[in-house]
Amino acid sequence: MKKEKLRGRAAVKTIGKASNKNGKKVFLLALPMIVVVFVFHYLPLWGWSFAFFQYKPGKNLLDCVYVGWDNFTALFGNVVMRRNLFRVLRNTFGIHILGYLFTPLPLLVAVFLSEMQGRRFRKFVQSVTTLPNFVGWVIIYSLVNSFFSTGGLVNTVLMDLGWISEPTNLMTSSNHVWIRMVLLQQWKSLGWSAIVYFASIAGIDQEMYEAAMVDGASRTQRIRYISIPMLIPTYFVLLIMSIGNFLNTGVDQFLAFGNALNKEYIEVLDLYVYKLGIGSGQISFSVAVGIMKSVVALVLFGMANTASKKIRGTSVF
Repeated sequence: MKKEKLRGRAAVKTIGKASNKNGKKVFLLALPMIVVVFVFHYLPLWGWSFAFFQYKPGKNLLDCVYVGWDNFTALFGNVVMRRNLFRVLRNTFGIHILGYLFTPLPLLVAVFLSEMQGRRFRKFVQSVTTLPNFVGWVIIYSLVNSFFSTGGLVNTVLMDLGWISEPTNLMTSSNHVWIRMVLLQQWKSLGWSAIVYFASIAGIDQEMYEAAMVDGASRTQRIRYISIPMLIPTYFVLLIMSIGNFLNTGVDQFLAFGNALNKEYIEVLDLYVYKLGIGSGQISFSVAVGIMKSVVALVLFGMANTASKKIRGTSVF
């Protein structure tokens, strides 16, 4: 009995040493990315200190006037600032909520492309839909302008056909700005967003499809009862992560497509912060708005993650 106990203890120690060795290897593999995240995501948080000073460009931060929470109280205390903040928040929320209506689209595209028999055609469609992700918004603006401006292709063709009497410049119109921006986002990111689902489809056990075929399930039934249910957990994880970026709309698209006529509906929070900091020189106030945005995003992410964990049992952490 004593010998068996000693052997058991020796086996446990051996397993423990092997586990520690493997853990160290995994840590060393992850170390470069940990350093990258620390340098580019945590060190920049020092910039949040600008929100507590009345910073003047060219001066040392500690030589500037300390104002405490004044920049934060100005967000809601100043009537003009409050009105502008609510306007850009309305635009940001509106564009994001419309965007969420299209979130199942990459999943469906991935499923339907994976069901295509022609491999070459499938690869061609996947490449064509992924390519716009690598095109800058300035180039996309030039393409859209050449099609939909007053002298663009669409207006020219419609006038030649006699369907319209006067050209309409969609680029400067303030009507349906949100839906236009969302459609452009979907066109640009559709193929890239579907890549994750292609990887998930490749990981589905093929024996499930074979068993369904033996039972007489059609292709539509296999998609409905196997492919889509197996992709739903991936969809919800990506959805939760996107909720964490709810207020992060970016600047490039809205800066390229914005003008004096559609400014009321196209100016989102990121563009507003950019104009405050770079355009108006209100760096401290723009940092305060950015901090507020980060806090709201963190709260939304936590709420979405908790709700998903309780309802579906699927969460990011």
